[in-house]
Amino acid sequence: MIAIISDVHGCYNTLKSLYEKINSKYGKIQIYSVGDLMDRGNFSREVFEFTLKNKIKFVLGNHEKMFYDSSMKVKSVFSDSWKYNGNEDTINSYKGFEKEKQKHLKFIESLPFIYDLKDCFISHAGISNRYKKEFEKENSSNFKKFEKIIRRDYNQPFGILWNREPLLNIGKLQVVGHTVMPEITINTISNSIYIDTGAYTGNKLSAVIIENNSIVDKIFVYTRKEDII
Repeated sequence: MIAIISDVHGCYNTLKSLYEKINSKYGKIQIYSVGDLMDRGNFSREVFEFTLKNKIKFVLGNHEKMFYDSSMKVKSVFSDSWKYNGNEDTINSYKGFEKEKQKHLKFIESLPFIYDLKDCFISHAGISNRYKKEFEKENSSNFKKFEKIIRRDYNQPFGILWNREPLLNIGKLQVVGHTVMPEITINTISNSIYIDTGAYTGNKLSAVIIENNSIVDKIFVYTRKEDII
């Protein structure tokens, strides 16, 4: 059994409240995140540090990649896009904290695109249905082999960091963020669940408890105003 938290986007106080709610109900359950810890909210640095301190495992999101490429002066679609995606809030949160910034950038280098777990499959934006033929050809049970295809296309609009196309049914539950929904949303056709409920928009930060590809529980807290105002 695991917990998976949705896109935090700099909402530090909201994250702490959700983390405490999960722990009070499920104890020391392993917690994961679908990425996008940063940008848009006021406390990207604090969110990142809290996540590391509490050993929350997370996949690479497009916002981590934008932050990394821009900071390391890597010319890419991600660095080009960052200034249009809430980067000023992240820049402000790291002012005077260069040591932490470098530590976080180093950690981003090690982030996986996916977690293929017994309980479910976690990624930021999900595997697009356009991969159906390749997925079947590469053997749907061999995700390590298929990850090469994911890495090949990660910077494409339909890639694992940007995708908003319908998801592929991969034979196990996909848990994704990226696409904001008003509520946690289940798609039975693709056997997937969208958990980004727009914390930075003032809605709420959500989490799901998953065991053996089944949803055990849904937990949320409303966004704390100090995180976004």
